[in-house]
Order: sequence, then structure tokens, then C-alpha cells
Amino acid sequence: MTAGPVAGGQARAALGHTAQPMSARIHIDSPLAAGAELPLPPNASRHVQVLRLQPGAPLVLFDGLGGEWAAEVLDMGRKVVTARVLAHQPVERELATAVTLALGMPANERMDTLVEKATELGVAAIQPLVCERSVLRVAGDRAERKAAHWQAVAVAACEQSGRNHVPAIAAPLPLREWLAALPAADPAAGRRLVLSLVPGTRPLLATLAGATLPTLVLSGPEGGLSPAELAAAQAASFQAVTLGARVLRADTAPLAVLACVAALETAT
Repeated sequence: MTAGPVAGGQARAALGHTAQPMSARIHIDSPLAAGAELPLPPNASRHVQVLRLQPGAPLVLFDGLGGEWAAEVLDMGRKVVTARVLAHQPVERELATAVTLALGMPANERMDTLVEKATELGVAAIQPLVCERSVLRVAGDRAERKAAHWQAVAVAACEQSGRNHVPAIAAPLPLREWLAALPAADPAAGRRLVLSLVPGTRPLLATLAGATLPTLVLSGPEGGLSPAELAAAQAASFQAVTLGARVLRADTAPLAVLACVAALETAT
């Protein structure tokens, strides 16, 4: 007799794993304190209602100030769910190396995905840039609206991935304006790296190994930085590094950098 397909829960049991329900994780944009009772944000309230949670069901809240808070559903209103904050848990899941990505924006939904995945991988902050070869060009009110949208994407990614610190997503700026506003470089306080395909460029891993200094990484748009932009970055104390001979898309290269940082930290 041939056994049929094994249901998901049975398959996990057969492998020696018991499925554990995961508490909903919710970001609260204000400081939390034990004993506080507060309404959840509209999107979070809808999420809790969709999960059909009942009063007393566990939640995890975080306010971006460090750690996370055990909480419980207090009241299920028609539109608003109220929670009670219980105990603080000093849990952190951040990279030891604080990585800020300054990147030429890929077009359309690719930027949304890039923000989401970079947040999951542990980015500390993102500065979107408009470069000579950029397809996506925004400024003024539209730039602010884009930044607010991407910030919401980052919050959702933190809720999903277990991070308790939400990366700051800045409004897009022209690359040269951003470079001109950077403070003087201080090698003791951090390093500046720019991704490059120029032959002979030092590999990224050789540069990262053995140090957890704050790291600012500049990555170009589709088509890369122009020679003049690369020269301007190097004049602002950016060291050119390479991820290899392959040409990566604008939404792939920054994620590869974060994956390298995370892998190095995991291996030590």
C-alpha cells in the first residue's frame, strides 16, 4: 500500500516538530509601558479581527525603542481592537553592523520589494537617490509621499521578520545634493563604500571582514552610477568595492550587501 500525501501538520510532526502558533506582532508608534491599555492602529485592528483573536489572546507589541512587549487582546470592538501591555522582553534581532543603504531607486514596485527585503535582512536606514541614469524621478510632495509609503512597508516587514527597530526611510534626494550634505568622513566612526564593476576593485567581503563599524553603502540605479558620479563618491571618501563580475540589478545589489554582512556575523 502506498501512503498518500501527508498533511502539513502531520508532516511537521513526522519530522519531530510541533507547530506553535505565532502571536501577532504589531508596531505602535508611541512609547509603551507595562499596564497601559491602548487601541491598536486601524490596520493592526483589522489584522487581529481577520485572525479571529479573542480577548485574552497573546500579542507582541514593539515601539522601536528597544525590545518588545508581551501583550494581550483586551477588547474586540467592531472597528477598533484594544490591547493591554504586559511585560517588556529585552529581545533584539539587529545586525551588529549598522548598514545604511544609499541607492539609486529602481522603478515602480521594485522599490517596494527592495525596502521590504532590506528591512528583513537588517538594514538600519535607507536613503533613496535620484541619479543620472535613474528611471524613477520624484521630488517635492511626491517624494515625501513616497517616503511615507516606503516607511509603512518597512514597518510591515519588521512586524513580519521579528525586528524591533524600524529602519528610517528618507525622502529621495538627488545624488550630488546628498553627497554635498554629508559630513566630513571619520574612519574611526564608520566606513563609506560604493559598489563598482571597475576591474581591480577590492571585493566587498575583504573589506567587511573583522570589523562591525557603521557602514554607509552607495549603490547605483539600473545602468549603474556614471563615471562622474563614481568619481564624486570617491572624492567624498567612498571606497569602491565589488560584489563580483556579474552585473546585478539595482534591487539585487543592495540586498546582496546585507546578506554578506549577515553571513559574516553569523559565521563568527
